[in-house]
Amino acid sequence: MSVTAFTVPTVTHALSKDEALTEKISISNLDFYYGDHRALKNISVSLHQGKVTAFIGPSGCGKSTLLYLIGGFLPVEGGVIAVDGRPVAAPGPDRGVVFQHFALFPWKTVRGNILYGLERQGMPRAEREKRAQDFIDLVGLTGFEDSFPSHLSGGMKQRTAIARTLAFDPKILLMDEPFGALDALTREKMNLELLRIWQEAKKTIVFVTHGITEAVFLGTRVIVLTAGPARMADNFRVELAHPRSLEMKTSEVFGEYTRRIYRLLGME
Repeated sequence: MSVTAFTVPTVTHALSKDEALTEKISISNLDFYYGDHRALKNISVSLHQGKVTAFIGPSGCGKSTLLYLIGGFLPVEGGVIAVDGRPVAAPGPDRGVVFQHFALFPWKTVRGNILYGLERQGMPRAEREKRAQDFIDLVGLTGFEDSFPSHLSGGMKQRTAIARTLAFDPKILLMDEPFGALDALTREKMNLELLRIWQEAKKTIVFVTHGITEAVFLGTRVIVLTAGPARMADNFRVELAHPRSLEMKTSEVFGEYTRRIYRLLGME
């Protein structure tokens, strides 16, 4: 499908010399099957350190499958996924995952949910208490440390889930439609919050979404996948300044990016 009518610059799959120095995740000739069903088809792309890469595509196209393969939760059977040059074979502490449905312990407070994994790691009490508080402050939950999930809004629950994952200090944050269950206003607020956290925490983020404006607003790079079996339809930089604001969504350049994706997905 042609995108020649757009003025947004196309970014090819190849890395420039400068970009190659910051490659964090390499995906090469990736295929994946569920039995006889082909979910992913010949995906090759490099994801860069310290950037937000947004994957967008139709529901059920294989976006989450790709994320789980990067996380090591599914076996890589065709092709290669490497992190820092090492093939992914299993989950690891360098990759943290934030799911759509919070997955908090309902009987534990905000602080308790964040501390749980640190306790299991055997981290000394004083260190884990400080780390938990640092990330509570980072995600804007200061004052809610002793609140239980049943007393939190959806956005606050997701902030807790993000803080819990960041407390492990993963180098890569894998986010599987983390704001999909939130109402539209809370989702907008969480988009802004995530960008603030990203700028402070300096993590590499891989963000899966089916929201076109969300992909453009969050991504420093957007990768568009086709309907299953998922193939790469496009891969481009989002040349919008940081920090980003909601007003940017009304700009002509933002509209050009979203129209580009709409056309690729056959949704004009």
